[in-house]
Amino acid sequence: MHELKSDLMPDSKKSIVQVEAVVITRPLAQAKGFSEQVKAIGRKPEIFPMLEIHALADDTQLRAILARLRDFAMVAFVSPNAVNAVFSYIQSWPQSVTIAVMGAGSRAALAAHGITDINAHIISPTNPERTDSETLLDELDLDGLKARSVLIIRGETGRELLADALRAKSIAVVQVAAYCRKAPEFNAQRQSQLNSLLSQKNTWVVTSSEVLKTMLSWAEQIDFENGVAKMQRQQILVPHARIAETAKILGFLSITLTGSGDERLLVALQSEL
Repeated sequence: MHELKSDLMPDSKKSIVQVEAVVITRPLAQAKGFSEQVKAIGRKPEIFPMLEIHALADDTQLRAILARLRDFAMVAFVSPNAVNAVFSYIQSWPQSVTIAVMGAGSRAALAAHGITDINAHIISPTNPERTDSETLLDELDLDGLKARSVLIIRGETGRELLADALRAKSIAVVQVAAYCRKAPEFNAQRQSQLNSLLSQKNTWVVTSSEVLKTMLSWAEQIDFENGVAKMQRQQILVPHARIAETAKILGFLSITLTGSGDERLLVALQSEL
């Protein structure tokens, strides 16, 4: 675990203080399992999904590409959601096709579908504190992929860095959406729950940069004058450096970078006890 201090926190000697609840902002299906883990370490979880994952309205292109997985030298999954979406369509993985993932969450999703280092070639960043496209590129045999095809499976929108970097090395890239994501409806129940959460200091587990923007938008809607400032003072726990950087840009004052994977998030939560 690595706690961001200095430029990310107003007082570099500030220690993490006891907080009331652990707010889990993941999509509901993913939040439930993590909530049980939070309970098991003696913390109080509060599930507050700020992102929804939906199936594609039209999956014709996805089905067509998955039917020819063996044509690709490597398939890169950008997130656990991408892994889960694909394995809702296929029963097995062709062993000749290398898998690339960004971090521990996607490795865990693969394992849940029976895909591990034992029966597949899986590449991921070796530094758990920096798990993104940039560090994944450092692990790839780019020369070996030249003149071959790579498939990137992602949501309907996403970063282009990985695809652009591969194409710059004369590697053919195909990208396909496997799911779509959006913020939930900010209804009266969620407004009331958020108002209660902002009345005290909590730790918010945030695993998506999109969620950070939704947090500020919703806070402003319930309290135009003070909501954003209240939210920016909440404790934020993030697994990836890129999310931490976004949080800093958006004005969050107390940010802890844990490194990739639920285990590191849980260790950070235990350290607050």
